Amino acid sequence: MSEAENGLVDSPATVYPATVYFELWTSLASMMRSYMAAHGLHRGHADRNHAGPSRTGQNQTVHADWQVEWDAAHILTRYRDKWLDLKRDGTRVTWMRENGNSGVLVLTEAGCLRGAGLEQEVGQEIDMAAEAWARELMG
Repeated sequence: MSEAENGLVDSPATVYPATVYFELWTSLASMMRSYMAAHGLHRGHADRNHAGPSRTGQNQTVHADWQVEWDAAHILTRYRDKWLDLKRDGTRVTWMRENGNSGVLVLTEAGCLRGAGLEQEVGQEIDMAAEAWARELMG
């Protein structure tokens, strides 16, 4: 009998999805940071950032005008008085903006975000979502 049959090794069905969603979430946070920096370059903000853990243990990139903080279940992006707060619970992603607008998205294994409850299988790829959010925050 193999180790998998004995239950000594996690099956791909139990490990794969959680790992994929964690990696996609981390990628989304990284893309938010990259796109905020890229949009900042156009505003002359290229030389004043700091990256590293925050006092609360969250990862963060802090800039004079913008900031991205993230952990396994939360991404908070700020630009001056604007902000986007993303919270993940499994595949469910809730978002809220500084103006009170909010919604729910679903993170797919294909790396897309789509509206919760929608029958469509294809959503917006996370890199395109990150770029759009950065442009909206800094616009």
